[in-house]
Amino acid sequence: MSYIEIKNLYKIFGSRPQEALSMLNKGVSKNEILKKTKHTIGLQNVSLSIEKGETFVVMGLSGSGKSTLVRCLNRLIEPTSGEIIVDGKDVLKFNKDELTNHRRRTMTMVFQRFGLLPHRTVLDNVAFGLEITGVEKEERLEKAKQWIDTVGLKGYGASYPKNLSGGMQQRVGLARALCNDPDILLMDEPFSALDPLIRREMQNELIDLEGQIQKTIIFITHDLDEALRLGDRIAILKDGLLIQVGTPEEILSAPADDYVEDFTKDVNRIRVLTASSAMIKPYAVVSDRSGPRVALDIMQKESHSSVFVVDRAGKLQGLITADQVLEAIKKKITTLKEIELNEVPTTTEETTLDELLPITTSIKWPVAVINEANTLLGILPRVAILAALAGESSYEEISLAE
Repeated sequence: MSYIEIKNLYKIFGSRPQEALSMLNKGVSKNEILKKTKHTIGLQNVSLSIEKGETFVVMGLSGSGKSTLVRCLNRLIEPTSGEIIVDGKDVLKFNKDELTNHRRRTMTMVFQRFGLLPHRTVLDNVAFGLEITGVEKEERLEKAKQWIDTVGLKGYGASYPKNLSGGMQQRVGLARALCNDPDILLMDEPFSALDPLIRREMQNELIDLEGQIQKTIIFITHDLDEALRLGDRIAILKDGLLIQVGTPEEILSAPADDYVEDFTKDVNRIRVLTASSAMIKPYAVVSDRSGPRVALDIMQKESHSSVFVVDRAGKLQGLITADQVLEAIKKKITTLKEIELNEVPTTTEETTLDELLPITTSIKWPVAVINEANTLLGILPRVAILAALAGESSYEEISLAE
C-alpha cells in the first residue's frame, strides 16, 4: 500500500449532498445537478496513490477541485464520501483529538497567503506551532532558528513580517510549517502571489529543500510549468474529475486527452523531456567478436556508414566507420577487437534534452544512452531529439539518416 491512498473521494457542496450524490451515481450531469438542486460537485470519484517522500503536484484550472482535494486531506473540508488512508489510518474516521494531532504533527499546510502574525517576530512566527503544542521556549526557539537559517533567512529572526518582501514572508511560512517536523507538507499555490523572479527563486528553494527534509509534499498549482519543474508525478483535475496522473515526461509525451494536450502545447518541452523519451533502438550494432566483413554487411543492410560495437554482455565498446572497416579488410584483420574504435559520447536515460542538444549539434555521431553497467540502451541522433521536441509520436516516421 502507498503512503497516502485516496479512494473514491467525492465532495458535494450543499445542504443535501447525499441526494446530489445519488443523482450523480445515476448519471445525472454536474450542471444538471446544480440546476435542479443548487448543489456543486467539487470532487467526483477521485482515487490517487502517493508514495512516501514524493513531491506530488495536483494541478488544474480554477474550479477544477485541486484546492478542495488538498483540504479534504486534513479535513478542513469534510468529504461527502470515500476514504483517505494515511500510513494505514483512515483520516475520515479520526475523532476530534486525533484530527487535531493529525493536523499539528502529520500534515501541515502552507497557504498562498502567508498568514503570518504581524505582531510577532519572524522567530516567534516560526516557533508558533511548537508553542501551541507545549514545547518549552528554549527548545522551540532553537528549532525555529535552525529552520530560519535553512530557508535562507539567517539574521532575520528579530524582524517583523511587515519589513519583509513577499518572497521572504513565504520563506517564513515554509519554515513555520517545517518547524513542527510534519511527515506531509500540503502546499496550496504557495508561490502564486509572488512576482515571477521571486517565484522562480522559491521554486529553487523548494527543490533544494526536498533533498534535505525528506518529506512527502503535495503541491497545488494552476501553472503547468511549475508542476513540471517541481513534481515527481502530476495529477490533472478538471471539473472535479481526475483526468490523468503521470510523471512530467508522461504528461508531455502522452497526454490523456485534448484537455491535457491543450495544457501542454506551450510548454518548453526541452527542459522536461529526457533521453529515455527521445532515444531509439540502436539501428546498427555489431559484436566486438565479429569481423570487419560482418560489420560492413550490417552497414549495407541498414544503409548506414557506421555501426556501434558492443561486447558479449551488450556493453558499449565504441563505434566503427565504413572507412575503418574497408581498411581493416585490406589489412586482413579478422576481428573488430583488433581495430581502434571511435569513442562515442554517452549519457543516461535521466538526462534532459536541453543538456543534450548542444552536445548533439557539435559531434558527428549519435549520443549513446547507457546504464550504470555501460550497457547500450539506445541512441540519440539529432533528428530523434528534434522529433521529441516537436511532439512526434513515432520516430519511425522520420529519416534516420545521419
